[in-house]
Parts: sequence; C-alpha cells; structure tokens
Amino acid sequence: MLPTDVTTPWPLSRALLVQILEDRCSDRFVCERIWERLGYQDSGDSWIAGPDTPADWVEAFPESPQLIAERPASVRLTRSIPKQHKQLLKQQLAFQGYRIGELYPRRTRRATAVSWLLAWLAQAGEPLAEQGPLAPELPIPSDPVRGHPGDLPVQ
Repeated sequence: MLPTDVTTPWPLSRALLVQILEDRCSDRFVCERIWERLGYQDSGDSWIAGPDTPADWVEAFPESPQLIAERPASVRLTRSIPKQHKQLLKQQLAFQGYRIGELYPRRTRRATAVSWLLAWLAQAGEPLAEQGPLAPELPIPSDPVRGHPGDLPVQ
C-alpha cells in the first residue's frame, strides 16, 4: 500500500524498520525513505535536491545519493545522526547488531539507514508506530553481498 499524497513521506513503523533490517526489501526502497525526508524530490527518472534539502546535502549530492551502494553517502548519513540519537536502534528496536557471519557492508548500511530514520522521527517528535505499510516484500537475498535483483553493487 502506497501513500496517496506524493508530498507525504512513506509512514515509518516498527514493522517496516524490521523489514529493512532483515533485508526483505530493495536497497532502492530504503534510500527512497531517506531521500524523501531529506527533501529530495522524485522527478520521474531520478530524485533531485529540492528546496527543503539541507544545503550540505545539496552541495555534496545534488542528485539523490546511493546511501547503501556508495560509501561516501553512507558515511555522511552516519555522521548526520545526532549523538543523542545514536542508540535508538538498540533502545527502540532492541537491535543488537548482526552476527559475525552476517556482517556485510549492505547490511550495516541498512542498519545505519534505520538508525537515521529513528533519529529523524525523534527530532520530528513523532512516535514510532507499531504497524504501517510495508515495502514490497522480497526474499532475503541468497547472496547478501550482492543483495536483491536490481540493487546496485556496493562500493
């Protein structure tokens, strides 16, 4: 189920964030949840910085950055999480991290994305809903390094 108003960001919920952490949706879907909250606008074939996109993001990424595939974008996302919100992943989702055999850049960047989304909610003063619309469900990739069909290679 998609939100009907394109200016309204996709609703966040515990169920959706767990789906992201469990790698059951595309990297593109994860990026879009952040892009829309950073003020990037869907122009049809790409997302471009809009009037609400923070200036430092516009300067670094005039077009939406590939937050999962590209290390510089992931690093910027990590650094943009305020210190007081760095533990929300553990506090709100009881996420203890991935096991040693599950540590892949794609998955750790997904955890960063979820952490950023939780910080965004906290800064906006919005509660984390238990349920809400989910991403199109995909099976957990058999090769977590490569991800789902259509996911960009991780740099």
